[in-house]
Amino acid sequence: MIGVFGGTFDPVHFGHLRCALEILELLALDEVRMIPCGVPPHRDPPIASAKDRTEMLSTAMSTERRLVPDTREIERQGPSYMVDTLESLRNELGNEPVCLILGGDAFNGLPDWSRWQRLIGLAHIVVMRRPDWEPPVAGELGGLVAEHRVANVDQLREAPAGRLLFCDVTQLEISATRIRDLLATGRSPRFLLPDEVLAMIIEKRLYMNG
Repeated sequence: MIGVFGGTFDPVHFGHLRCALEILELLALDEVRMIPCGVPPHRDPPIASAKDRTEMLSTAMSTERRLVPDTREIERQGPSYMVDTLESLRNELGNEPVCLILGGDAFNGLPDWSRWQRLIGLAHIVVMRRPDWEPPVAGELGGLVAEHRVANVDQLREAPAGRLLFCDVTQLEISATRIRDLLATGRSPRFLLPDEVLAMIIEKRLYMNG
């Protein structure tokens, strides 16, 4: 059973890495595919290049072999729709269980995603839940929760897709935007991201003015 964790990773930081590791262990996944977005459909383009973001991600995960960089969205032309990514993975993996890992805010925004109703047919959805967040009970998402929610990890292993699980994880209040702002104003983002990633940012002068 593998996880799929997408993001712009502009830059990758401990908030991404800690969540990915906790879900990996909670679900006893074989690996988590960390997939940098190529062309975000619903936000501004990343500031760092695809090459630099991939290099930062690979460097950050170099000591954890079960977190695996996957560049298929960067290599694919056009907007990076998750439904296309999951279809590509499903073609490769056959009937192995696949878990799409989302935060609560991303889950709430699913109705704005391209062909979002197809996601649950391609993968399980695993939502990382903050203490102050509750699943929707009304509307399309409420219906999704009512129909597909399961109570434990073992139920994910019984099918390749189609189930929805909520997990409590340590969600660090770190944002890539904050890190970029610190760098742009000459302040240090140390201890918000791996030292090796920060060293790469400084060497390449990413996110810095002048």
